[in-house]
Amino acid sequence: MEILASWGLGPWEHIALLLTAAFVAGALNAVAGGGSFLTLPALVFTGMPPVAANATGTVALLPGYAAGAWGFKEDMAPPPGLSMGRSIALALIGGAGGAALLLFTPDDVFRKVVPWLLLAATALFAFGPQIRAWASRNTQPGTPASATKATLGMLAVAFYGGYFNGGLGILCLALFSLLGQTQLNAMNGMKNLVSALLTAIAVGIYAAGGIVEWPQALLMMISATLGGYGGARVARKIPAHILRWGIVVTGLVMAALFFMKG
Repeated sequence: MEILASWGLGPWEHIALLLTAAFVAGALNAVAGGGSFLTLPALVFTGMPPVAANATGTVALLPGYAAGAWGFKEDMAPPPGLSMGRSIALALIGGAGGAALLLFTPDDVFRKVVPWLLLAATALFAFGPQIRAWASRNTQPGTPASATKATLGMLAVAFYGGYFNGGLGILCLALFSLLGQTQLNAMNGMKNLVSALLTAIAVGIYAAGGIVEWPQALLMMISATLGGYGGARVARKIPAHILRWGIVVTGLVMAALFFMKG
């Protein structure tokens, strides 16, 4: 899958591509999400195996999740049916399970799965508002959430995030709405905390499994952090609907490229 090599691009062009993809991804994640639609394909297009690219791109975006969790530290609250301690434990357990599954997924298999995951993540992003609205409508006001349903839901979302990060934020918000959480700041705080925790444990497992390409990860991590702080200011000037559909188109294009080259 050395697509860029076939275009005659060399190491410096690869570096420029990774820096640009990470910067824009950091900005997108700060404003609306969808950064993984850029980091994963960029790494694969430079010749990195898909499993390593998924792990490396996840490492690059970890600081953004941590910064978001810190920013909402005063507002976050666990969803109904879960305590904060149980939420943290489930995020770590699920993230670890998903990351372990990725370690045992052969590159040939993951290469075939990636376009479908990108399509699913793109659909989650495109219909995120409708999914959250549906979840809210199907929540009975004043009805306590089932601890079993809350536990299984959190575990499933964390497992997905440990295996493939795309669309994770939408899944978290939809789950919290379905469980009966209504305070947006509390929901966003928990979304960022859960994302940061499951990503951190996943990164540790990726690293132990030797599938992280650290030079690229560190380079992209710096660029994504800068994008989160600086690029978001530019992105905020773009109308929300244009930004959303721009991300959706990007996800569809990337999925199409993976289908063609997979």
